Amino acid sequence: MPKAEETVLEIDLNTLAHNFKTIKSQLKPGVKFMSVIKAYAYGNDSVAMANKLEELGTDYFAVAYTEEGIRLREAGISKPILILHPQPVNYPEIIEHCLEPNLYSARTLQLFIELAEKQKQKNYPVHLKFNTGMNRLGFTEANYHHIPEKLKKTKSVRIASAFSHLAASEDWKEREFTLSQIYKFKDLAGKLLEDIDYEPLLHLCNTSAVFNYPSAAFSMVRSGLGLYGFANDDNLNKKLKPVGTLKSVISQIQNLEEGDTVGYGRAFKAEKTTRIATLPVGHADGIKRIYGHGKAGVFVNGEYAPIVGNVCMDIIMINVTHIDCKEGDEVIIFGGPQPVPELAAKGGTVSYELITGISQRVKRIIIK
Repeated sequence: MPKAEETVLEIDLNTLAHNFKTIKSQLKPGVKFMSVIKAYAYGNDSVAMANKLEELGTDYFAVAYTEEGIRLREAGISKPILILHPQPVNYPEIIEHCLEPNLYSARTLQLFIELAEKQKQKNYPVHLKFNTGMNRLGFTEANYHHIPEKLKKTKSVRIASAFSHLAASEDWKEREFTLSQIYKFKDLAGKLLEDIDYEPLLHLCNTSAVFNYPSAAFSMVRSGLGLYGFANDDNLNKKLKPVGTLKSVISQIQNLEEGDTVGYGRAFKAEKTTRIATLPVGHADGIKRIYGHGKAGVFVNGEYAPIVGNVCMDIIMINVTHIDCKEGDEVIIFGGPQPVPELAAKGGTVSYELITGISQRVKRIIIK
């Protein structure tokens, strides 16, 4: 692999294939696979990921917002795409681009039906979200009655799937709560099957649940973070491989004398002769200020170099006094010797936030 000469996020599609196959191997024959590629495929590259996942045989895609789905369609992605959190203002674009909305309330169901009828749609695929305890979006048992009431009056839509979202499937301490969610979903899905004369797909499992609650796989599962190499579980993480490696390069090395300071606010003060390296990456790229003042660091030629002073918008400074290095040398921020969960923990956050926060101005290098 060529050494980085600027800040880049290297994305390994072979590793994505490994993760897809590892997760899929846990499923019974016939269970479909929905690949969640929202937020630029969790901070990577949604188009590159989608193309590879189509090649690998994914059955469905899911994104958060309508614009993300349109981007995939314009890139030539043909598989069904579920929009997890559309707004009614987006419904015309959803139909225009053959996307499939999640309808999670009486209001959203009614508004989409009205538009579909106005456009003379027939059996347009939509998805129903059940709230089984996450308490973000979805029909509850108390307001379920809106679904059959509205469906019986129209032929404009057809339920492609019904689903819910587990709140803590990775945490065995929450097993009782997770099981209660599974039971609630079964009850609501059972009611739906009684009220319509066809059988939509049912999906509840995320990556952790695929491994921890295989009996809840139903007819489809959803995987997001797992595809990119993480599962919020140390044992599961060993089975998966991170697809992204964030690299940068040493722009300049400064030699400081005792008393010299570095960066904004003179936040670092040399207590002895010190070598400081400057890197072209900062909080505008996703390396947040919390990582400054030695709280985290990077790897240079296999050696750990702590961040000194404040993280700037476009620059971080690291202490390389103890490292044999020169200007132009490659630096690894995460991946390889510094796993994402480890760096995230140093910032008091989780892998999701760290990887999705990598700015789109960071060049993506696709490794095929």
